[in-house]
Amino acid sequence: MPGEYLPGERIESLVDELEGIIEEAKPPFGKSAQFKVIETEVFFNILDEIRMSYPEEWQKSRRILKERDELLASATAQADSIIADAQQQALTIAGEQEIVRLAQQQADEIRDRANQYERDTRYAAEDYAEQVFTHLEENLKSLTGTVARCRQQLNESANQQQNGSW
Repeated sequence: MPGEYLPGERIESLVDELEGIIEEAKPPFGKSAQFKVIETEVFFNILDEIRMSYPEEWQKSRRILKERDELLASATAQADSIIADAQQQALTIAGEQEIVRLAQQQADEIRDRANQYERDTRYAAEDYAEQVFTHLEENLKSLTGTVARCRQQLNESANQQQNGSW
């Protein structure tokens, strides 16, 4: 596959290629422009490439989800580390009551910031994953519609051939 594609771009490119084949095809002698002659082998080869691109798109989606999970795990580990550090500092300083109170207050603030950071990171990752899935779903719907139209045209052509319309 030449170049690096964003999710759905490879499939979109192949669908555009199919549309180009249909648009450039010539009608058979004596038929209207809605009937066209195409090389089925070329058409089916492109459909095979589209089918082979599906797993790649799903793998990209899974990779994005894995990256999101890793990011959440990292944020949680960082938050736990920050909290553990703050608690250790509070225990080390525990000599005077005022110092202990200030240390606990600081630990609470750090924990709140860490929890907020973890929430923000999780929401951002979930939003990104939702956008990717929405884009992928739109591409798959478009592709399914295009394939259905192409199949219908092929079936209509085959039916006309069988009925002796050519």
